Amino acid sequence: MKYIKNTFKYTLGTIVALLLIVNVFILVTGRKYLYKGIANTYLKGRSGPSINESELFDNRMVKVGVPQFTPKAVNYNKKELTTSQKQFVDSFKTIAFVVIKNDSLVHEQYWDGFDNKSHTNSFSMAKSIVAMLVGVAITDDKIGSVDDPITKYLPEFKTMENSKLSTITIRHLLTMSSGVNFDEDYVNPLAYPAEAYYGDNLKKLTLQSQYKATEEPGVYFKYHSGDTQLLTFVLEAATGEHVADYASKKLWSKIGTTNEAWWNLDHKNGNEKSFCCFNSNALDFARIGSLILHYGKWNGQQVVDSAYVVEMTTLAKLKNPKTEANITNYGFQWWLVPKYKGHDIVYMRGKQGQYVAIIRDLNLVVCRLGHQQSNLFVGDDHRADFFQFIDIALDIAK
Repeated sequence: MKYIKNTFKYTLGTIVALLLIVNVFILVTGRKYLYKGIANTYLKGRSGPSINESELFDNRMVKVGVPQFTPKAVNYNKKELTTSQKQFVDSFKTIAFVVIKNDSLVHEQYWDGFDNKSHTNSFSMAKSIVAMLVGVAITDDKIGSVDDPITKYLPEFKTMENSKLSTITIRHLLTMSSGVNFDEDYVNPLAYPAEAYYGDNLKKLTLQSQYKATEEPGVYFKYHSGDTQLLTFVLEAATGEHVADYASKKLWSKIGTTNEAWWNLDHKNGNEKSFCCFNSNALDFARIGSLILHYGKWNGQQVVDSAYVVEMTTLAKLKNPKTEANITNYGFQWWLVPKYKGHDIVYMRGKQGQYVAIIRDLNLVVCRLGHQQSNLFVGDDHRADFFQFIDIALDIAK
């Protein structure tokens, strides 16, 4: 009994000491966002954010226009998932799976108490929405072209010491090739994604002097959330509007969405976390896929310029920094899969397996939302579970 008591005291003392050390570190470094991060991850039994915690943040609404309900196909929900498909879907804690073919709803299924109105975080699927809005801003003559230097819209970059910053263009941000040394580490709580997600000053974080263009822009593909956040500051400077308001007016209200969305902010009346954190539901997310399927047109109205959609979903001419080989997987903030089982796929992707995929030759849109994703990568940086969800959709759509 004495041994047990001593062990308990030692363990408790170790925990208290660790907490004191962490607290001192936070206070000394000023990283107060760690309090929020720790309270909503480790103290809740997980190591990262959840898809349904938007109540932790201030939000800005993305408004709907005239709702349009997707018609149901004659075979709507008639083909059930097989036993092995159900096991796979359950194993990754899927909460929504939607398949649309020929603009009609073929399959719609929800799990774990979620439904067609449940709002969840898209995580990095939001990056693809930002890319679309850049195209709209070009059509609106708010942005000259994707080859404009970002200093045209963010003149503060001209005064920075690192001269390479002044050569970064909008295209470089769109294609994740800025050369800026953003640390895209999802494990390290001190890296950019964690502070951007739980912190309260995105502009200060993104523009701070520690981040410099350490490589020549436009050469290597390096996936950085900071590139998208920079892109949003360009977009807001060009349009004079918050990105959520611009999205309301120019995108969300144009495509028949049935539910208002909201974009998480870094603080009240602050900046949208545009690298992530656009919250909506499976059917409305799928509408974005349908818009891209039809080259930016919705019910006869051109929402996003068709030529821009083509460029946005065309392979960027960049190199993989690890192999020096040309990349095969990315356009303007959209992922690409060439010739999967004979089909070219473009898709939005978010942490924990948020996907909206478009297969044009089959007139097919697939949306999957959930709590988990595979840790295994297949091909050029694509998650293994993505292909299995595509296979299920292909089977359903036969």
